[in-house]
Amino acid sequence: MGTEDVPLDDKAKRMRDLLSSFYSPDPSSTNDASSNHGSLDAIDTTSFDADQYMNLLIRKSNLEALLQRHVEMAAEIKNIDTDLQMLVYENYNKFISATDAIKRMKSNIVGMETNMDHLLDKIMSVQSKSDGVNTSLFEKREHIEKLHRTRNLLRKVQFIYDLPVRLEKCIKSEAYADAVKFYTGAMPIFKAYGDSSFQDCKQASEEAIAIIVKNLQGKLFSDSESIQARAEAAVLLKQLDFPVDSLQAKLLEKLKESLGDLQLKPDEIENVSVESNDPKQGEVSDSIPIAAHEGSVLGFAEAIRAYRVIFPDSEGQLTKLAQDLVVKHFETTQQYVKGLISSGSLLGVLRIIWTDVLLMDEVLSEAVLPGFSLEAAQVALKQYVASTFSYLLGDISDALLRVNVSSKEAAEELPLQVALEASKKAVLQGSMDVLLDFRKLLDDDLGLLVQLRDFIIDWVQEGFQDFFRALDDRFLLLSGRKSSSSQDQDLTGAHGEKVLAGLVLVLAQLSVFIEQTAVPRITEEIAASFSGGGGRGYENGPAFVPGEICRIFRSAGEKLLLHYTKMRTQKVSTLLRKRFTTPNWVKHKEPREVHMFVDLFLQELKEIGSEVRQILPQGLSRKHRRSDSNGSTASSRSNQLRDDKMTRSNTQRARSQLLETHLAKLFKQKVEIFTKVEYTQESVVTTIVKLCLKSLQEFARLQTFNRSGFQQIQLDIQFLRTPLKETVEDEAAIDFLLDEVIVAASERCLDPIPLEPPILDRLIQAKLAKWKEQNPVTP
Repeated sequence: MGTEDVPLDDKAKRMRDLLSSFYSPDPSSTNDASSNHGSLDAIDTTSFDADQYMNLLIRKSNLEALLQRHVEMAAEIKNIDTDLQMLVYENYNKFISATDAIKRMKSNIVGMETNMDHLLDKIMSVQSKSDGVNTSLFEKREHIEKLHRTRNLLRKVQFIYDLPVRLEKCIKSEAYADAVKFYTGAMPIFKAYGDSSFQDCKQASEEAIAIIVKNLQGKLFSDSESIQARAEAAVLLKQLDFPVDSLQAKLLEKLKESLGDLQLKPDEIENVSVESNDPKQGEVSDSIPIAAHEGSVLGFAEAIRAYRVIFPDSEGQLTKLAQDLVVKHFETTQQYVKGLISSGSLLGVLRIIWTDVLLMDEVLSEAVLPGFSLEAAQVALKQYVASTFSYLLGDISDALLRVNVSSKEAAEELPLQVALEASKKAVLQGSMDVLLDFRKLLDDDLGLLVQLRDFIIDWVQEGFQDFFRALDDRFLLLSGRKSSSSQDQDLTGAHGEKVLAGLVLVLAQLSVFIEQTAVPRITEEIAASFSGGGGRGYENGPAFVPGEICRIFRSAGEKLLLHYTKMRTQKVSTLLRKRFTTPNWVKHKEPREVHMFVDLFLQELKEIGSEVRQILPQGLSRKHRRSDSNGSTASSRSNQLRDDKMTRSNTQRARSQLLETHLAKLFKQKVEIFTKVEYTQESVVTTIVKLCLKSLQEFARLQTFNRSGFQQIQLDIQFLRTPLKETVEDEAAIDFLLDEVIVAASERCLDPIPLEPPILDRLIQAKLAKWKEQNPVTP
């Protein structure tokens, strides 16, 4: 029971301390004896005092605690005795095992000494027999070795005597490598015995070698020989101890001259283009020059390898030579991509260049030609991307400039609509074709393009960003809102000095198409096929920002639409200015009919309507009638004005008219005249009419009229009410502006007496009938 009452952790700890103190007593424990002397835990120390422990225990514990402590100590003593007994048993077993092992070792070593003695006797016997065999065969072996040495010497002598004949045969067969090998092998013998026994052979051999050296020199400097053959000749001359260092500059010059033959030619590039675009037609004939070029480059690489063997310190010169070849290749490519080419043609050229780079890199790895070619390829590919976008910009400009040609030739009924559709197709389909062309570069597994994949993606995105900015500048140039530079003068000068207003309208609608259709479609295609990139660095931001492009063309469309209205308004205003500045209004005759300028004005509006119908959509039907706005006030004012003028005197009527005009302006409803121009037919035409009528009002204020002049203005303006109402959407503003023109003329009139209503109606009806005959209403 006592063992169950003691916690297992305390038992294990105490047991470990007891065993530790038993087997290895710690001297430091004596230092802690004094500190634990007066505690109940001092029972396990070496300085334990039983009497003091009992006195302390009796003083601190009651009877029940003393009995419990007695039970615990009895259980601990029993456990310690058991553990000590187990330790003794384990040590005893280990002693028995060690004794048995010693006995076995002693029994095994007993016969080993005798066996070693027998082995030594056998080795001595074998050694004595071997010495006997060597002694008996010594004389014969020496004789055989002597005969073998004599035989080798005779072979060498025979070779020396046959050397001149062998060299002659090598000269005839042009086997100069074998001849040099034979002669260099005989050189040690000639040096030792050439002046005595083999003098004749040496002289004949030297004569043959002189011929060989002469032939090798001729081959080295022969233009008809290949670079590899000339390099082999230089190696053989070096083996003959010929001073080839003096030939280094000449051989290097030969290598430089050979670069002209290895450089890509325009006709070879065209052949590559044919083969890449139409393999069935170009495979047989066009592959021959390409294979010849590859063979020439392979020979050039082998010549470099041989040159390095001859001149080990020529690494820098050869590196510059190989880099010059790569530079010339890419210079030719840059000239080639300035034209309109497909990505297949460019891929064919790049594949040839990359093959040349890899061939030369095998023999001249120190030049790091793949890395060097990457830098040159970046320039060529970036120029190709820029050139492709430049041609796309040119196609769009050509489609837009057809507006001028069509308007002059009048070959088409709707020239503006045709030009707009062609321009839309050039923008959208042209951009899709460009993306498809660039996609082929990304899909190709050429090592050069794989390493430049991120850069190509960035260049394409940057190219579209720059392309749309350049397209915006081109729109400004074509619209005449930006002065043309020297390189763009052909865009405006080739088709006349003045910019057609219809072209400006086409540009405005095309800007809307780019913002709403083209840019979102291109953005989707770029996100699907040209995502990634990062070669330009993320700190520079995204390469293609469609939001910025949309903002640019939204603003451009609004400005171009306003520019169109301004151009048309200026043209009509010129007509109106001539109308008011030409006659002498003070001496004007009584009006007989509506003036001719009204017909010209309506003709201009008809032309404007024809243009906007081709380009702009129809707007919602929301015509503002006079009854909905200020019609009642202005109409009553006009009626009162006419009635009063028929009953009052001239002076009183003039004063009354001015007073009523100012009073009417104070109490009439405000009419919104100039509103934002929308992309609808009605909005554009209405804005132009408003601006023209406002100009007409200002021109009237600058003149002085007599009664007949004022009545002529009244007749012209009153006639314009009916045709203009059929054209514009804001009738209230038009009526207001027409009334303002009449009021302005009355204010500037010396005798502002209007025409009588019957006469006015008769003249207007006659003009309306004539006008309707000339302008029948088309369904």
